[in-house]
Amino acid sequence: MKQDNRILEARLYSSISPDAKQLERFGKFLQNKYGQEVPLEWIESDAFPGGFRLEVGNDIYDWSVGGRFRQLRDTLVKVPTKNGNIIPLLKETISSWTPEALAEQVGEVISVGDGIATVRGLDFATYGEILLFADGVRGMVQDIRTNETGCVLFDDDESVTEGSSVRRTGKTAGVPVGENFLGRVVDSLGVPVDGLGDIEAAGYMPVEAEAPSIIDRQPVDTPLETGIFSIDSMFPIGRGQRELIIGDRQTGKTAIALDAMINQNGKNCICIYVAIGQKTSSVVQIQQTLIKHGAMEHSIIVTASASDPAPLQYIAPYAGCAMAEYFMNKGKDVLIVYDDLSKHAVAYRALSLLLDRSPGREAYPGDVFYLHSRLLERSARLSDNIGGGSITALPIVETQAGDVSAYIPTNIISITDGQIFLESDLFFEGQRPAVNVGLSVSRVGGDAQTKAMKKAAGTLRIDLAQYREMEVFTQFASDLDDQTREQLEYGQGLMRMLRQKQYHPKSQHEQVITLVMALAHTMKGIPVDDVNDFIEGLIEMFETEHPDICSRIDSTGILDDDLKQEIIDISANYRKELTHNGID
Repeated sequence: MKQDNRILEARLYSSISPDAKQLERFGKFLQNKYGQEVPLEWIESDAFPGGFRLEVGNDIYDWSVGGRFRQLRDTLVKVPTKNGNIIPLLKETISSWTPEALAEQVGEVISVGDGIATVRGLDFATYGEILLFADGVRGMVQDIRTNETGCVLFDDDESVTEGSSVRRTGKTAGVPVGENFLGRVVDSLGVPVDGLGDIEAAGYMPVEAEAPSIIDRQPVDTPLETGIFSIDSMFPIGRGQRELIIGDRQTGKTAIALDAMINQNGKNCICIYVAIGQKTSSVVQIQQTLIKHGAMEHSIIVTASASDPAPLQYIAPYAGCAMAEYFMNKGKDVLIVYDDLSKHAVAYRALSLLLDRSPGREAYPGDVFYLHSRLLERSARLSDNIGGGSITALPIVETQAGDVSAYIPTNIISITDGQIFLESDLFFEGQRPAVNVGLSVSRVGGDAQTKAMKKAAGTLRIDLAQYREMEVFTQFASDLDDQTREQLEYGQGLMRMLRQKQYHPKSQHEQVITLVMALAHTMKGIPVDDVNDFIEGLIEMFETEHPDICSRIDSTGILDDDLKQEIIDISANYRKELTHNGID
């Protein structure tokens, strides 16, 4: 195979001069390999005992003892474990192994700093390929230029200096995957950081992969219940959907994602939480929260903390997605949270500027849209003939002063299938989760709801929209007619109903019963501050005295007219009893 159109030269390093027959064999090898006559120069050297080293352009053939030993080592690394016993396989591999004339491309570091290395001599390196630097430092090709290559480093760059060698591996960046990662905290390269020992991987998957094709997908029509009242009733999320969680700092974005993960307990859904640019203490707190609520055993945390170099923050969401794809390809459902993609874009911007790429809007590079689109497009629900697994993505984006028109928010809004907008004013008013009903949307909608939830939710969004509009017009009015006052009290009751304690996801029967009762105006006359206590008492009564109704809703997901009317009647009687007993 011809390497390129340049005139190549070959240099042979050995301690003994080759004879005429050996020179003839070298000449034939070079002619067959590169498709042209290559002049050969012999250089005496004692650095390669037991063999020689042949350099042809950027290719290196190391036929010394050390070079052949490296070949054997690389072969043994690939030996699989069978039933926990690797010894017979090692013996078989060693007995059948023969060294090959394999070309290594070795380059030289021109400059290094801030986690970026510029190298030359790797003319055939490919984008995303892993390079090996001095002392085992790993890097990834990120920028290909005419005479040099830009590379991001995944390890400490102290041992990488100007003039040090760098080798191609021929491998793309990837992470180990497998069932054993469940319940663990790992970094962007799949290395455990929770102090619980090594993880035996079941395989190795590339961090960059093509998204499933249209043919391989099926419609999003199966609910992924978050347990959050305001989301499941008005902005439902389906398996395979991408729903953006967006809002200012400290408005409860992560809390919604964690509630959704906790709600997957016992629902055969794997959860992956990717922490990008967060404090290590925050990640530990999240881990402890998941353990406390029994969700860690079906979850994986991938972390690239704020103290980690930008390359690790850049690769973290792709590593998490690769782990999710392992389970999806096995027919399982996965919920993955990217917290957050704002910091991910900032890390990519830092890398791009260090690689001398041209800055665009807000100093981000021109391909920042592709950065996130190729990640989120990998979320899908596969067709049944290839397993029917799914990846549901909850990307999180932080806004500044509620500005959803900024560059990164608008990019990701256009990629996802809807957004849950959390408003600071609602949060500080005590409305938590602080979901803005007007700006939030799910583009899958009722297709991702059970029939019971869809029927129970009814006119909830319209009623809330009318209340918010009326609230604005009447906030300065001192004299209100009875009808307007009743409508305001009804809307206030609905808003208070949507308040929910953190880490307390609600089951389907709780949400359906509450919605049917509330939209039937059963709470009329109850003071706003007592609404949640009334609802808790009502649900407790249903679970104690009418468990058949609760189990029927949970098991069938159907709410017929008779059952709906029965719920209304029972709720009305409960309301009358409270009034009769003077509790109201």
